[in-house]
Amino acid sequence: MFHVDTFGDLLALDLGAFAPKPTCIAGDQQEAAVALFTSADGKTEIGVWECTPGRFTADRTAAAEICHLLSGRVTLHDGDGTARTIGAGEMFVLPLGWRGEWTIHEQTRKIYTMVSGG
Repeated sequence: MFHVDTFGDLLALDLGAFAPKPTCIAGDQQEAAVALFTSADGKTEIGVWECTPGRFTADRTAAAEICHLLSGRVTLHDGDGTARTIGAGEMFVLPLGWRGEWTIHEQTRKIYTMVSGG
């Protein structure tokens, strides 16, 4: 079990060393993450992730993702060409099957829940 007392605890949480973002397409992005919980069957994971500015591709065909931005600002570009900008304090869902791109405008940290579709 992992317990967080305050919002600040998530902002201060040590995520370890940053490494190159494998799906980066602009900006030489670096990311770090730490899993806080993984279900016994491996189908659900909750964690904290942070990434530097730039743009990357994302594919949610294997798992849906629920995100709450703790800091930063991003624009999500859906596969159909629509885009929406999301800032710190906002929550959103990338449903199973979603594919698109993220533009990170400023260093961003989120808490996420990934739920496998299979």
